Amino acid sequence: MSGLVKGTVMKKLLLAAAAAAFVLPAVASAQETTPDGSRAFGIDPYVGVLGGYEGFESNPGGGIPPSVRGNLLKGGLVEGVAGVNVPLGGFFVGVEGNAAKGFTGDIDWQYGVHGRVGARAGETGLIYVKAGYMWTNFDRYGPDSRDFGDISYGIGGEFGPSAIGLDGLVKKEGVRFRAEISTQGEFESVRPMIGIIGPSTCFAMMLRWISLEPA
Repeated sequence: MSGLVKGTVMKKLLLAAAAAAFVLPAVASAQETTPDGSRAFGIDPYVGVLGGYEGFESNPGGGIPPSVRGNLLKGGLVEGVAGVNVPLGGFFVGVEGNAAKGFTGDIDWQYGVHGRVGARAGETGLIYVKAGYMWTNFDRYGPDSRDFGDISYGIGGEFGPSAIGLDGLVKKEGVRFRAEISTQGEFESVRPMIGIIGPSTCFAMMLRWISLEPA
């Protein structure tokens, strides 16, 4: 895919997200909170930790060198994400940044940014689509190899603990489990990820507790 086409696609995605920010409030219900206790309107920052895998085709795009069949570029990933949701009643728009470290296989680092648009599902769920850009650095090509970039897009869902019977453990605190699958270029990779998402304050408290030295 040429740089001109990619630029056009990204511009259309940004315009669509901007349009959604004006259109969705008109059709969203005027509730102040949702069933899980989170705000129906406002700005909700969040962070998360996910794990998963990405495998590339033998001839992926984004300038990534082709691989011999049977020896494809692939690897396990541990990923951190940080973003902001803008709830709009039963819908939401947002933006999210990510950074992932490969722990096995050919991937060294990945990083990117995506826009998200979605809707609430049930009492604690979210379903969404995302689109943006991702860069990947590969161990296979050495420590000084360049980063390879391409458009990235996918679909996913988040659900609260009550959906799997854990509402007694974590209830109405905005914590959700996430599962998503995405790809790069023209469906030239597959990237399933699962993890946990929560308010930035929740993870800040967790990190503070972990960093405390024993008496």
